[in-house]
Amino acid sequence: MDNHKAVKERLIDHYRRRGYVKDEKAFKAFMRVPREKFVPKKLMSSAYIDHPLPLMNTGQTISAPHMTIMILDYLELSPGQKILEIGAGSGYQAALIAAVVADEEAKGHVYSIEIVSKLIEFARENLNSAGFDHLVTVIEGDGTLGYEEEAPYDRIILTAAGPTVPPPLIKQLRIDGTLVMPLGRPGLWQQMTRYRKVSDTELVEERLSSVAFVPLRGKYGV
Repeated sequence: MDNHKAVKERLIDHYRRRGYVKDEKAFKAFMRVPREKFVPKKLMSSAYIDHPLPLMNTGQTISAPHMTIMILDYLELSPGQKILEIGAGSGYQAALIAAVVADEEAKGHVYSIEIVSKLIEFARENLNSAGFDHLVTVIEGDGTLGYEEEAPYDRIILTAAGPTVPPPLIKQLRIDGTLVMPLGRPGLWQQMTRYRKVSDTELVEERLSSVAFVPLRGKYGV
């Protein structure tokens, strides 16, 4: 564990020098969440190598460490917020978000939807092992339809790339809320894009960075 801590600290020093992240809450979450508990066992020794790792034979990945904490920065999180994540994967990004928005005092919560059946129990087991299962609810389903039962959400994050924002997610986002997603077709690059909801029908768009994510699956995916 001490070795993991040292590796994390070196990564954070590197990210600071590169200017990847401005929000110190992102670094604190990165230090708190044991990434090694969210990768397949045979890849545990690679948990802190800064590139994506495959999740079994599902075609899905756990994003590189720098991207996972950049997402925290993009979301502009605060304690107590209610978050919807589309694409639970291994559960790691949801745990990072929960480390910022939810604890014993802050009553925030993360609802994470996963369409790949094989990853549902994997994510739940990982969250339980890392001590975040009470802060994250993993739901099996089509994430492009959202999760209306707990709407509206303060923040929505999509961890897969699609050509447009799924309409149900716009509806389920709180006014003044933020949605972040990789915008574009599957391929080499997409644009990580942040949307701020200013009325029931209007979003303000901001392009953030070039990224490469797996395709968004579901009714409003690709």
